[in-house]
Amino acid sequence: MPVCEVCGNDYDKPLEVASGGASHIFDSFECAIHALAPRCENCGCPVIGHGHEADGRFFCCAHCAAQAGVELLADRADAPATA
Repeated sequence: MPVCEVCGNDYDKPLEVASGGASHIFDSFECAIHALAPRCENCGCPVIGHGHEADGRFFCCAHCAAQAGVELLADRADAPATA
């Protein structure tokens, strides 16, 4: 059986994830996130949702981007409601 690249678990239902032209084997989404998700440049948390990107830098939210000096990003929750 394939072995998880992160934890080494020998699991009978592995996940195979293709990213950047390479194939990776994991035993869980948790391990895949740990290995492949970009990290927020401000707080360090893994960006597992849409997140924000500015000039090749990744942020988990507009607040973290602003803390790092990027002012032009807004979260959907911060956007005005539309009819």
